[in-house]
Amino acid sequence: MLYFELGDFVRHPERPDWGIGQVQSIVGLNVTVNFEHVGKQLINCAYVDLLAVSEKTMTPPISS
Repeated sequence: MLYFELGDFVRHPERPDWGIGQVQSIVGLNVTVNFEHVGKQLINCAYVDLLAVSEKTMTPPISS
């Protein structure tokens, strides 16, 4: 079960160098995230548990 929705901010637990990402789309367990340093990535949440980021720790918003 996914614990985030469109527009939420997340981090990839194994790729901190990607920076903070914003959830762009969710289809089943496939989530498209626009990360600060690598752009849009398709993440299969059956294999990767994305970490939610609170807005209090956010850097400036990511542009689309």
